[in-house]
Amino acid sequence: MNKRFLCLCATAWLSTGLVAQTRQNDSLSVQELEEVVVSDSRFRLKRENSGKTVIKITSQELRQNQGKSIAEVINTKSGLEIAGSRGREGAIFGVFARGGRGRQVLIVIDGVRVSDPSSFSSEYDLRLLSSANVESVEIIKGAASTLYGTNAATAVINIVTRKTSKRKIALAVESSLGTDQTVDNQNYNISRVSNAVSMSGTLTDFSYLVGFSNTYTDGLSAIVTPGNERDPFSRVSTDIQFGYQITKSFQIRLYGNQTKLNNAFDESFGLVDAPYEFISRQHRVGLSSNYTYSKGTVVINAAFSDYDAENRSAFPDTFQSNNWVLDLYNKYNVNDRFYTIVGLNIIQDKADLEVTEQMTLVDPYANMVYVSDFGLNVNAGIRVNNHSEYGTHLVYNVNPSFSLKTDNGYVKVLGSYATSYITPNLTQLYGAFGANPDLEPEENRTIEGGLEYSVDKKLRVSTLYFSRKEENFITFDQNFISINAENTIDAQGVELETNWNPLKALTIAANYTFTERKGDNAIRIPKHKINTSLAYRISDRTNALVSYTLTGERSDSDFRSFPTIDVPLDSFSLVDVYLGHFLLADKLKLFLNVNNLFNQAYTEVLGFTTRGRNVRVGCSLSL
Repeated sequence: MNKRFLCLCATAWLSTGLVAQTRQNDSLSVQELEEVVVSDSRFRLKRENSGKTVIKITSQELRQNQGKSIAEVINTKSGLEIAGSRGREGAIFGVFARGGRGRQVLIVIDGVRVSDPSSFSSEYDLRLLSSANVESVEIIKGAASTLYGTNAATAVINIVTRKTSKRKIALAVESSLGTDQTVDNQNYNISRVSNAVSMSGTLTDFSYLVGFSNTYTDGLSAIVTPGNERDPFSRVSTDIQFGYQITKSFQIRLYGNQTKLNNAFDESFGLVDAPYEFISRQHRVGLSSNYTYSKGTVVINAAFSDYDAENRSAFPDTFQSNNWVLDLYNKYNVNDRFYTIVGLNIIQDKADLEVTEQMTLVDPYANMVYVSDFGLNVNAGIRVNNHSEYGTHLVYNVNPSFSLKTDNGYVKVLGSYATSYITPNLTQLYGAFGANPDLEPEENRTIEGGLEYSVDKKLRVSTLYFSRKEENFITFDQNFISINAENTIDAQGVELETNWNPLKALTIAANYTFTERKGDNAIRIPKHKINTSLAYRISDRTNALVSYTLTGERSDSDFRSFPTIDVPLDSFSLVDVYLGHFLLADKLKLFLNVNNLFNQAYTEVLGFTTRGRNVRVGCSLSL
């Protein structure tokens, strides 16, 4: 059946002969360094007026990484480590930011928090997200609970899905074929297929988009095995959205998504081959609306998500949950120097555990931004967290910065003090495994200080120091029951970033992260990490990208022993290459993506498979 499915996908790829682009044709111009950032304040600010180190992954950068997942692209940014992103397609073991854990990173899609209440850490599964449906990503590092609420303790990953075309009708199709192989099994069989198609347009005041995507891999085993055992992964996703410009100042957008995952996996306790399977279905509908008046905008973002999963293993189980999210806020420009936001965020999580359990958060919040004419900028806010189980708690942030203009750029000094608050989720309180209804919320405080220098929109260099303290963090006792640890976690580190356009056709980017976490064993968090990339426009129609990543030494837990022991993991480095070329008046684009060019052997997660050299080829067509 797997072979027939693969052949069907390959036939579809060959018959259509295309890979797609959902947006306007690729511009081969270098990346503009004078970015506009939105996520840290919800206002469009020049980067020099923002007091945060916001990372913007543009649609152009995503196109230069065609064939990679969103997790792979995010993993190249400073301060972030996504364990499992270099392994089998269906393996993600955690999104770690600034020495924190996955539940301290908040995922936002189109302005709405997303999370699965039935999962143990209530995280959003990035495997549900097709890169073909993403327009751009902004990453706020550091505590951002004032604007985004619970879980936004170490980072917010703000994902914006594709936009509708301004033309009456536009067709975009995306497809690629590739290998899915380990270092020791370089057979170059086609084992990975990815397809996406969308149609969108604008008819006067009405806009629409309908999209479909699928990914299938069948080349790797979940765990390291001596044989040729394989654990396939598939994702099928459908998207639909409609928008209407009711008046010049009032618009509304409705959207929906349905995604199904099917992921085979092996026995992780003991690391033995097993015919296990995890099936997950997500249904999500939402509304986005804004009304603009003379000095401000009223915004409504609301969504309902339903999750249904089945674990077919030695301990079979089913998981059902849903959540409602409403974020209503008013953005008001007092003048061209002073901006304010007043909002109300309501969240209701529900999960079918032993019985149906639910919790509700009702959070009013306020934030203000001041941009002076002499260089001082201040971003400050407050949120009152009202939880149905834990009562009221206050979080706040103060984020001053000072920008000094030079003849050809600016120098910026920034600082930040922020608190965050993470309540235990339903599974930790009432689930079948390790639940403890007496858990207390985690509290987190973050201090940042940094410097940024920009010249002629061609060079930007920044350095930042961060220090975090976690109290009441949730861990396990010797019986695998969730508990609040008595000790605190102290994490600190340094992030260095540079972006340089030495030539009109050349962009060089590099970042380095040093992270130190004290208080527990800090598994899977590298102390040192380096990412570099070189993008070069060979001609008006051809561009290339070479990227290098060094992941430093770290440790992992060996769950085959009891009690578990920590095992040191060696550092490793990987080189990836991308080549893109336009044909047919820039409508058709061919590309080649080579991962792990030198076929480097390495361990990412103890006992689990990693990818060797792999090749993906495809093309993109937009009509």
